[in-house]
Amino acid sequence: MKISIFGLGYVGAVSLACLARDGHEVIGVDIDPTKLDLIREGKTPVVEEGMVDLMQATVASGRVTVTTDVVAAVLASDISLVCVGTPSALNGSQDQGAVLRLAESVGMALREKAEPHVVVFRSTLVPGTVEETLRPIIEAVSGKKDGEGFHLCFQPEFLREGSSIRDYDKPPFTVVGANHDYPIERLQQLFGHLPCKFLRTSVRSAEMMKYCCNNFHALKITFANETARLCEALGVNPFEVMDLVCQDTQLNISRAYLRPGYAFGGSCLPKDLRATTYLAKTHDVDIPMLAGIMASNRSHVELSITKLLETGKRKIGFVGLSFKTGTDDLRESPLVALAEQLVGKGIQLSIYDPEVHLSRLLGANRRFIEQHVPHLGALMKPHLADVVAESEVLVVGLATAEIFKTLAETVKPGQYVLDLVGLPADLKLQGEVEGLCW
Repeated sequence: MKISIFGLGYVGAVSLACLARDGHEVIGVDIDPTKLDLIREGKTPVVEEGMVDLMQATVASGRVTVTTDVVAAVLASDISLVCVGTPSALNGSQDQGAVLRLAESVGMALREKAEPHVVVFRSTLVPGTVEETLRPIIEAVSGKKDGEGFHLCFQPEFLREGSSIRDYDKPPFTVVGANHDYPIERLQQLFGHLPCKFLRTSVRSAEMMKYCCNNFHALKITFANETARLCEALGVNPFEVMDLVCQDTQLNISRAYLRPGYAFGGSCLPKDLRATTYLAKTHDVDIPMLAGIMASNRSHVELSITKLLETGKRKIGFVGLSFKTGTDDLRESPLVALAEQLVGKGIQLSIYDPEVHLSRLLGANRRFIEQHVPHLGALMKPHLADVVAESEVLVVGLATAEIFKTLAETVKPGQYVLDLVGLPADLKLQGEVEGLCW
């Protein structure tokens, strides 16, 4: 293919060299003449293992040219990869100056081009930027519509400085956010040979997942470092601890717990987090990330309270009370905390939980309920249909096939349903359904 690459920093320069190596004709575009001169001479503008030999070989092949002319590069190529920088502004926001200026120049080029052109944004962009900011600019300048005269998409990159060539050749996956089939087909031709999954998604999801991935990486590094600081104070080998943690691929290094839902609770996570933060405090160890988890969890409960009170309804039914589906454990259940708050605000509650039988609660579980919601027994109903019938609002905190079936049969138009579990997409309820964060 004929490919133009805008921005010859780490991502752009490595992509240029690798694409040319794979047999494509590549035009590199940058405003920095020094970078362009280096590439013309077969030298690399970035320090990266393997780049010296790779750039020298690809430039010698004749498949690489460089220019400052955006319009000429677009007109001479089939696909444009946008890799310009989006650094932080002084206030922490994203400085989009370079990509905004480029969008205007690309629009000017597309105005002159008859063939369909694919513009692939690889620069990290705030979700919504492609569709709300860049597309209007390109459409206005070009006089064409996205999906007709040109195609916009977003393809996040996962190249790490120091191992970019290896990461290019063996990425974790290829993700493309697009609204039309044509750019997907073209990028499959370009990157489909790589040994990984090729995943199509929405433009916004692709933009957001790049931030999510980087934040998750930062989270993991910080988790390991905070653990190490506490381990040092306690005389524990942090490498041994983290190696043991990583041996668990069922819960720790897995998809487990990475699904949006309600706040966590139960008899383990809250108490162990509190113990950890207290232990760190007594040893003068600063662990702000771990110390902030409980506050973040409380914010999730507060969000549900806000959404329920905003309905203005006074009759609310709970589908579930325990901290997790399939258990009767009410200790530190976020649903109990939610019920307690609502009762305190004068809301009329009715509750159904097939696993919770107050007469059978024992020990700490029973003491927790007697202390926090002693009048809970009067709120419990034996049948879900009864709760639905007397409620204006339903809070769904349990996820079982039987409950879904009953809700489908009993929820009426006009009832508001707050989904805390992620109801199945094919579940059709007659009421107004809103997810907690979705």
